[in-house]
Amino acid sequence: MVGNTHPRNGKYLKADGVWGLLQNKGKMTVFSLCFLLCADVLDLALGYLTVTIEPLPPVVVGDTVTLKCNFKTDGRLREIVWYRVTDGGTIKQKIFTYDAMFNTNYSHMEDYRRREDLVYQSTVRLPEVRISDNGPYECHVGIYDRATREKVVLASGNIFLTVMSPPLSISVVAADTPAPFSRYQAQNFTLICIVSGGKPAPTVYFKRDGELIEVIPWAQPSSGGKQAAAMRVPQGPQPLISRELDDTKLQKSLSLLDFDEKPARLFTEDPMRGYTPRAPRYEPSPATEIIPETVVSREFPRWVQSTDPLYYFHHTHIPLSDGTIEVHAIITWTLNPQLDNDALFSCEVKHPALSMPMQAEVTLEAPKGPKLIMTPTRAKVGDTVRIVVQGFQVGSAGNEVFPEPLFTWTRVGGRLLDGSAEHDGKELILERVPPELNGSMYRCTAQNPLGSTDTHTRLIVFENPSMMKGTKNQNNAASFMETLGLMPAVLILTVTLEFT
Repeated sequence: MVGNTHPRNGKYLKADGVWGLLQNKGKMTVFSLCFLLCADVLDLALGYLTVTIEPLPPVVVGDTVTLKCNFKTDGRLREIVWYRVTDGGTIKQKIFTYDAMFNTNYSHMEDYRRREDLVYQSTVRLPEVRISDNGPYECHVGIYDRATREKVVLASGNIFLTVMSPPLSISVVAADTPAPFSRYQAQNFTLICIVSGGKPAPTVYFKRDGELIEVIPWAQPSSGGKQAAAMRVPQGPQPLISRELDDTKLQKSLSLLDFDEKPARLFTEDPMRGYTPRAPRYEPSPATEIIPETVVSREFPRWVQSTDPLYYFHHTHIPLSDGTIEVHAIITWTLNPQLDNDALFSCEVKHPALSMPMQAEVTLEAPKGPKLIMTPTRAKVGDTVRIVVQGFQVGSAGNEVFPEPLFTWTRVGGRLLDGSAEHDGKELILERVPPELNGSMYRCTAQNPLGSTDTHTRLIVFENPSMMKGTKNQNNAASFMETLGLMPAVLILTVTLEFT
């Protein structure tokens, strides 16, 4: 019987192939022929061993994985060792060992005889795999040398286990917010879709009102300062059609500017003109007089594009410490408040570990009147008054506006209590209000790149009885002290008159 040898590369060499080589070449020397025959006889003495690992498709985090090592030999089994290879192959971590010398239990192995050969299968079960389990694995098998039990013939097989992780979170944010509203100059607007926890990196794309957006890819300059070859988004506003101004609209728009070339605020100096008795939910209180919202007229030059804008797209991959990848997908276009207001933008993600796409949605919306809450409701002289924005009078579900508005506080007809002209933030704090602020009116302007709106509230300051009592006591004490100071003078004058 002519045996087969199995080198480490897994190829067979049959002894009868020597005669084929001799017939084909015709130049085989006697020395070469003897060498090949001796090698074949030596292989018969050593026995043969073949090792293979069944391939596996990519698995998902949390799955249970079984690695199967099949090997075939006509010799006696010595040992089986499983390794996990890390650090690029420099480190091998032993995860399973079977030593035939000390173990007689074959419950973890399947064996059967076929043509006087023994076929074995060794399995390793990895329950609930994690990202850290991703990588190569090796199965090493050793058999006894037929000539002597002191020598062991070794062979191995390897497999790369690919562990996938579906994205864990997705969100859409606006870049460079909060930002003011620009009435007469086009400006770029950027949405960023952040997808975290995926491996491999997912595919991210944007939709507008349910329709896939056709984007133009572009790349940012590299860290070394070299310009990338791909197209880039212009830094400044780039309207997409010619800027042909309509003189009528331009004059009408300029008429809304005040003397300081700032947008005029309608019904600001006399807010009561905007009061409508039939307006719903208008409930004035003795402490706070709520003025109905004053919406600034929204006029736009005709050069703002009326056709579909150009969308520029690029993405970045950020490796995380847990082995997953965070993807930032960025889309930029020239904003048109007339067309983009109330537009629904969605970011969708496809990943091989997901059965259906993930998505996050945002609706671009201009603020429509901030809702102001004043505490305390009945402010007295010396109190600290807080005026806070709590949602909007008209808005989407949850009373939220996207992108986040910029809130600016001003006092109608004067400066704020601290002497500043305006204050930014959702809260205005007036510390130790004096009686001079009674009747003063405050304006809260909410704006984002899609629009701007104002809401006013009036501060009513009531007298503080405790402070009035203290003031009265101080006045009485001062009068008493003045009386005491006059008494010596009166006594001296009386004594002088008596002597004269």
